[in-house]
Amino acid sequence: MSFSSDSYDVIVAGGGPAGAAAATLVAQRGHRVLLLERSTGPQFKVGESLMPATYWVFERLGVLDWMKASHFPKKYSVQFFSSDGKASTPFYFRDHDPHENSQTWQVLRSEFDQMLLDNAEASGVEVRRGITLRDLLFEGERAVGARVVADGSGPVDLGCRVFIDATGQRAFLAGKLGLLEIESRLKNAAFFTHFQGGHRDQGIDEGATIILHTDERKSWFWSIPLPNDMVSIGVVGDIGHLILGRSRDPQTVFEEELARCPALAARLEGAEQKMVMKATRDFSYSPSVGAGDGWVLAGDAGGFIDPVYSTGVYLALKSGEMAADSVCEGLAASDLSAKRLGAHVERYRHGVQAMRQLVYAFYDPGFSFARFLTKHPDCKGELVDLLVGNVYRKPLDRIRAALAEEARLREAEPSPALA
Repeated sequence: MSFSSDSYDVIVAGGGPAGAAAATLVAQRGHRVLLLERSTGPQFKVGESLMPATYWVFERLGVLDWMKASHFPKKYSVQFFSSDGKASTPFYFRDHDPHENSQTWQVLRSEFDQMLLDNAEASGVEVRRGITLRDLLFEGERAVGARVVADGSGPVDLGCRVFIDATGQRAFLAGKLGLLEIESRLKNAAFFTHFQGGHRDQGIDEGATIILHTDERKSWFWSIPLPNDMVSIGVVGDIGHLILGRSRDPQTVFEEELARCPALAARLEGAEQKMVMKATRDFSYSPSVGAGDGWVLAGDAGGFIDPVYSTGVYLALKSGEMAADSVCEGLAASDLSAKRLGAHVERYRHGVQAMRQLVYAFYDPGFSFARFLTKHPDCKGELVDLLVGNVYRKPLDRIRAALAEEARLREAEPSPALA
């Protein structure tokens, strides 16, 4: 295991979108950056659907041309199916904003993540794969380096002025410091796989993300079109419904839930499952703090919310971008305090909370997009902004207030047993 130095301006742990974005943007400012990735090569990952707001981070990273030339399906909209199989009118992003940023992509994460790492390396980042973060080194309460290991070799200590934790849901540093707080309302699990063939919409709708409720609204499915006539299909539900008390294997549970979603079952007629069923927990969580002296969290290492609106990659990229800007400002000022490195955290979390409100509404049995927009027609534009990911470009005060008021009204309604 060899490195170009035993000390760097910044060490980034994690080679996903958050780590790659943060490392690239810091290196573009002329700082010496080391990125450590545990895997030895590209990996399959779920989270294939992008939000349109990723456009602006892609622009800063310098990868827009690569994305435009890729074979990834173009995504122009998202569509929802209710528990009775009725389809909503698609939410076309360009109807709200005709700029090219209203079109995004459905990606194969193995290719997409590798592209971001290649771009980081081309930007001057020293990228090392097959390296496991063993520990973070502190002097007092200030992070000053990382202890790492590679297969077949002993631990190596590397110094840094700033450490960025982008270790994903492993959440290395937040777990080590006891900072994680689990969202009690969103303890879900997911089973997912890829199919080839089946029904595919035509024209502008071919690349749409489709979200479908099962008949009793105890779970929901995503359908995400991918290259080569493949489609990513996953089911998400409360862990108590999908896992606890069910002795059947994930494949059987998936098939049982699919039988409760006729609209999706019809789309998969004639399709062939091409991947062994995979499972993951989708617990939403956030750490109590997002930065400390000499360190900052980014991506899923700094929090995770339910994936129903395809927020994962966007929030990873955006948090990496924001962390990079705070780190660069701290390095320029020789101020690597928690306050300076965490200067972006409050703004970042404000945007996440806007998305979380829409997630809560989705899981509320009394919520309906159609009824909500009938009552609040002036919120349609801001609803599309939320689905696009424009939580950092626009205030969205109107829809946030309306969602909060609707939630309060439903909580105040008497239960059917008492009515």
